[in-house]
Amino acid sequence: MLSTTQAKKHTTKEDFHQASKTDQFQHHDYLNVDDLLTDEHKMARQAVRDWIKAEVSPIIDDAAMRGVCPTHLFKELAQIGAFGPSLPVEYGGGGMDEIAYGIIMQELERCDSGLRSMASVQGSLVMYPIFKYANEATKKKYLPKLGAGEFIGCFGLTEPNSGSDPGSMSTNIKDAGDHYVLNGAKMWITNSPVADVAVVWARDEDNKIRGMVVESGWEGFSAPEIKGKWSLRASITGELVFEDVKVPKENVFPDIKSLRGPLSCLSKARYGIAWGAIGAALDCYDSALRYSKERSQFGKPIAGFQLTQKKLAEMITEISKAQLLAWRLGTLANRGEATPAQISMGKRNNVMMALEVAREARQIHGGMGITSEYSVMRHMANLESVVTYEGTHDIHLLITGMDVTGENAFGG
Repeated sequence: MLSTTQAKKHTTKEDFHQASKTDQFQHHDYLNVDDLLTDEHKMARQAVRDWIKAEVSPIIDDAAMRGVCPTHLFKELAQIGAFGPSLPVEYGGGGMDEIAYGIIMQELERCDSGLRSMASVQGSLVMYPIFKYANEATKKKYLPKLGAGEFIGCFGLTEPNSGSDPGSMSTNIKDAGDHYVLNGAKMWITNSPVADVAVVWARDEDNKIRGMVVESGWEGFSAPEIKGKWSLRASITGELVFEDVKVPKENVFPDIKSLRGPLSCLSKARYGIAWGAIGAALDCYDSALRYSKERSQFGKPIAGFQLTQKKLAEMITEISKAQLLAWRLGTLANRGEATPAQISMGKRNNVMMALEVAREARQIHGGMGITSEYSVMRHMANLESVVTYEGTHDIHLLITGMDVTGENAFGG
């Protein structure tokens, strides 16, 4: 159950201003990539798109402007199958394939990166490690409630002094007989101030990295919110602080005892981001294309000027390339063959592509591009976070570099 303090932080639809503008997004598929998708993929996409247009697009600008996370959407995200779409149904997932998971993340981020983060963290960083590494009793205890949106989850890996180098973490657990005692702190944790459970990674007395499920109501657990963000303003972010928190031994993942555990979760999430970023880019492109046809200067629509066409042509070219990259990663992931390095390439390429598309789209909109009447500036600000979270742009470059050369340049 949520604590009284947490319950007060949960929102309702009435907490947000219902804007009069409508979501005018049109589907763009220049290379007919839909030919590579199944009917199930397209149905999942349409279901999420319809929900976005009806329920989220009218409120997302107000949420971002006020810096308030629309937490009431967690239940609705569950209802549309956005939590763990590719996990088995019996464990709270959707039973679909990895391409369906990616497409759902794309549609969510087409609305807002923060919305995709809400779903991505819940499914890929909380449900996935519990499904993959927890004992059966722990799976049955938490996964159905997480999948139904009854519980909100968060993922604790990054620390105040440990970001790109998670192996240097100082959060630790000590054996106290029938339980462990957890001490330490995590930083930049999506969902943490309203989370019911946290998947936390800590160092044990043998210097091994261990994962565990920690409930927010346990004594010594706190999750202060991080304020003052210019990016991901519709997503709630905070810390995790553990002061002698007693963790039952059955809540600690029994077999995984290395960084391989959290890194496998990050690969799952990074794959979703590679798809999600395409959604943000598509929304910016769609808005810029429509605006260029409506805005006239020097006696004709600005769509008729060569420099505008150059921007739009390059946008759809890069989006199309990113779509093919994401689809290929999905086919490999469905076979269990997508490597962490391949996923890093996809995340790095597609997020930077989306950021560049957002910047060009903002220019096409001129001064109007910085207003909340259009989504491009919100996407641009969000993507400035996405380009560095779950592996920075430069770290992913080094992952690819190490993969192709066999030489480790980290720390050098």
